[in-house]
Amino acid sequence: MPDIQPVSPALTALRGGLIAALIALAAPAHAEEPASDARWVSDSLSTYVRSGPTDGHRIVGTLKSGQKVSLVTSQGNYSQVRGQNGDLVWILSNDLQAVPGQNERLPQLDAQVAELSGQLKSIDDSWKNRVQGMQETLDSRKALIDELESRNKALNEQLAQSQSTLRDTQARLGDENKQVMMRYMVYGGSIAGAGLLAGLILPALTRGRKRNDRWF
Repeated sequence: MPDIQPVSPALTALRGGLIAALIALAAPAHAEEPASDARWVSDSLSTYVRSGPTDGHRIVGTLKSGQKVSLVTSQGNYSQVRGQNGDLVWILSNDLQAVPGQNERLPQLDAQVAELSGQLKSIDDSWKNRVQGMQETLDSRKALIDELESRNKALNEQLAQSQSTLRDTQARLGDENKQVMMRYMVYGGSIAGAGLLAGLILPALTRGRKRNDRWF
């Protein structure tokens, strides 16, 4: 049997209030329904147990927080429980909770955390792959756009050069046309002058021949 440890009534009442408040905060909202007689000592503190269902009964030991016990009966503010060693003791009903303690829930919580972490990692990897794929697509499209812009720039430069060459050619052609026209005008003027001269000389020659014919 555990050693008896005296405790003042005020400390007992304060501890009971603290334990009740901590149980309300620590208990999960959707805990699994335990067996009808399964109970666990509150996680908040170790608690004293007595030989009977009232504060007047002597303290016969303590139960550790999270320790599993079996509920036998309840009377007033106390519940009789059977410990793992088979002893029957009385404990404040407020010091019991109907869900496993932190020590029992911790492995399950660790497993859930590990599962969630794996899911998050899978989602993160999937998202990274999608982002990488989109980035590669963007890079390829950007490279294509850069290539098209470069080709467009080269074509614009060729067009500007061709237009400049065309203007130069048109200017030279205009000069040549002017020279040809000048030549035609000079040639035509020469012909006209020659014709005019011939028109003036031939009649004079004809009249001279007629006069000579009369003298003979």
